[in-house]
Amino acid sequence: MADFINILKLSVGSESVEDHGQWQHDHRHLWPPGRAVHVTRMFPKREDEILAGGSLYWVITGIILCRQRILGLEQVTGNDGISRCAIILDAEIIRTEPAPRRPFQGWRYLDPGDSPRDLTKGRQREQAIPETLALALADIGLR
Repeated sequence: MADFINILKLSVGSESVEDHGQWQHDHRHLWPPGRAVHVTRMFPKREDEILAGGSLYWVITGIILCRQRILGLEQVTGNDGISRCAIILDAEIIRTEPAPRRPFQGWRYLDPGDSPRDLTKGRQREQAIPETLALALADIGLR
């Protein structure tokens, strides 16, 4: 059993890993060098496990396609006075094997044993399979 836990989150508005990366690239001036930041409403209760080596796995158009290492969790207060969680990420986006996921709100914990494997360096530029095909493969027990 791993000593860490991952987080699963939707990349809202992204149609591809490239879209997701471009959005982060366009906003990098707001964050520390080499980092990306994602702010979410709820602060994880399993902070120690997340910070022990967890990653944020991104669901894009219904499929987990990439991840980023989680470097920190910080409490931030929005302009509305509401406390939120800033997930501090390594700026490197690591593509993963495609893994379909049904829609959900917020974020979920993702056990390392249920997390898709990273693509090898030679496969990093591959396009994801279409969502309908990925879902059909998942329905028959294939990823």
